[in-house]
Parts: sequence; structure tokens; C-alpha cells
Amino acid sequence: MGYSAFSILGHALTANKHWQAAVGTPQMRTSYDAVIIGGGGHGLATAYYLAQQHGITNVAVLEAGWIGGGNTARNTTIVRSDYLLNSSFRLKDFALGLWADLSRDLNFNLMYEPRGYVDLAHSDGELEHFTLRANAMRLGGADAQILTGDALQERVPELDMASPKRFPIAGALVQEAGGVVRHDAVAWGFARKASQAGIHVFQNCPGTGIKVRDGKLQAIETPKGRIACDKALISVAGASTQVAALAGLELPLNSINVQAFVTEPVKPALDTVVNYNAGYSYVSQTSKGEFVLGGATDGYSSFARRGSFERIEDVLARALQMFPFLSRLRLMRHWSGTADIPMDGNAILGPTPVEGLMINAGWGYAGFKATPAIGHQMAELLATGQMPELLQPFAYERFALGAEQDDAGAGPYPWLH
Repeated sequence: MGYSAFSILGHALTANKHWQAAVGTPQMRTSYDAVIIGGGGHGLATAYYLAQQHGITNVAVLEAGWIGGGNTARNTTIVRSDYLLNSSFRLKDFALGLWADLSRDLNFNLMYEPRGYVDLAHSDGELEHFTLRANAMRLGGADAQILTGDALQERVPELDMASPKRFPIAGALVQEAGGVVRHDAVAWGFARKASQAGIHVFQNCPGTGIKVRDGKLQAIETPKGRIACDKALISVAGASTQVAALAGLELPLNSINVQAFVTEPVKPALDTVVNYNAGYSYVSQTSKGEFVLGGATDGYSSFARRGSFERIEDVLARALQMFPFLSRLRLMRHWSGTADIPMDGNAILGPTPVEGLMINAGWGYAGFKATPAIGHQMAELLATGQMPELLQPFAYERFALGAEQDDAGAGPYPWLH
């Protein structure tokens, strides 16, 4: 739906009283073909692709809070596919390809900016590992390059490569197709399109119970009543263990705080995303001029979603090694999300031991960047009952089979290194 300049002016003069709601307020049915527990980016993307790819619209999406109020809006908006393992790379690179056209497909500006992702190496050994990763990416058809010395300085002129450092900069892996996407726009873009297709999106309506009989899914309990269904997806980043427990499932993951920060806005100074690997600290600048910074997990299990001065100091100390000029800026906001992290650092996807109940959990740091790919693939699983090839390496039973997907070194999970 588009608006002319005159209609926008008219809405402004009437205090926006006649704006059409982006998401409807439907009456809940007693049964649906499928229920998606979790109205974050992944859940809403799954709903959208169920309608767009498979023509399935008798679907309910249950969001415990409001659209864009969960982990979808508690991240640092980075998208990339610079992974060594083929399983991880293929899924993230599929997502990166979808991001490019998603604003047009959703008729909603997601502010996708392929400004590049620069991953710094701090030793010759680490740079060699990055070279292996870059070669693997190229073999998979992705853009990747290794920059050192003057070439790296030219790519990121603001980067301090001259001053003595405990962890010098040996070079970097650069993926120019990486970048950022506006996180809340992703949630609302998928929500609006799914709602327009006839899918029922319920806000402030958590799944409070999962009814199972003889190993088969029967119904989902909500504050608005019971929904009979034989297919459901749990997609509740940060609360995966709690919701899975409603069906008697125990997931092999920890829930850990991840913090991020944003400075006051200034004029443009950084046109890419830069990651410092010696302890982990990453920096980008928003279109408003703010610098967004994030770092490693808190290191202990928690559902609190609270910040800490210790983590602020830890992240900023490393950020200043890269960009000393940041020391003159004030921090304006600070937030935290809950990351669900399995023992191998990779997601748990697909069918569970409960027939008809699917799981999408354990994304840790990687969830946002994978959003459209997971929606696309989970929709295929719900529609056909067949596990898509891209999801197969991340199956629930991989831990029992000894088939872990260990991406140690590709994210801030120190116990995996």
C-alpha cells in the first residue's frame, strides 16, 4: 500500500486517525492448519512464506509482546555469510541473497545496506584461518577477500593501524555483500504482508500450553482460548527452553545475555561494519549518525536482559583500539537480549520428538542475519512435512548422533574455542 504526498499531509492534519492498521486484530478461531509460537522476525517470515510460497493462510502467529519488541529489535542489525562450515555458510548466504530483494517483495523499506563487513585478524595464524574461510566462501560462490596493510587502511581509513597495540591488526576478511538491515522494519514488514494475506497475527498473546497426546501435537493453549492444530512451530528466541518445556522437551542449550550500546549521533565517519576479534567488539554507524557497538556474551546463564557496566567497559576498550576518536562520544542507550546457545553454537531446527511440533531455536548471535532464509525453509517444512536440505545439518537429533555443527571461531562463544 502506497501513500501520495497529499494523503500523507491529510493524515498528519487529522492526527493520523485514519491510518490503516499494519496488522489486523482478528477473532481467534478454534483451530488452524498451523500455529507459530513467536511473532519475531523468524516466526513472521515463516508465516509470510507459508502464504507467498505455498498458499497456506489458515495460520495463527502468537506473539507474547508486541511486534518488534523481542529479540528482533534487540540486536545490532548485521547481516553476513562469512562462515567456514558449508552448512552454516549455505544457509546464511541464502539469506543474504534474499535480503537484497526483500524490500521490494514486502513493499516495505527494510533499509538494507550492503556496506561491507570487515573481520579483523590479530596474528598471522588467525589471518591464515581467515584465508581458509575466504577461500571456502569463494568456492561457495560468495564474495570474499583478504586485505592487509595499505589495502586494508584504504578500505577503512578511520581504522588505527599505526599505534602500538597488544593485539596488532594483521589483516582482515572482507565481505562487501555484508552490511546492515533495519531490525524493526523487518518485523513489521513481514507482519503486515502476512496479515494482508489473511494470516492471523495476535499480539500480547503467548502460547501458555502445548497439549500432546500419544506423542502427537493436539492443541496450543493461549489466554484467548485453546487452538486445535496438528502442526506448530516454536520460534521464541530467548525463551526456547521455557516454551519447549511446555511440550515436555528439554533443549541442549543455554540462555545468555548479550549487550549492545549506541552513541550520540555525529556526522558520517564509518561506512562499513568492523569487528575486532581479540575479545570481540564490533562497530557500525547508523544512517542517523549513531555508532552501534556490541561484544561477547555475559558468560553466565540468565534470562534477565539487563546491562552491566563491566560489559560496557570491555566492549569500549576494544572499540577504542580500532577507533580512538570514539572516546569523545557519549553513550546514549544500552540494551540487552537473550541468546539461546547450544553446545556447538549452531541452531536447532526441524521436527522434535513430538509429532507435528517443529523447533527453531539456539541461534545465539546468528539469528537476525538468517531471518528470511529460516522463514523460507521453515515454511517449506510446515507445508510439505519434508525437512529441507539446508536445514538437515541442524536437526534436533544431531547431538545424539554426534553430528554437531561446530562453528568455533565464527562467533563470540569462548567455550567452543
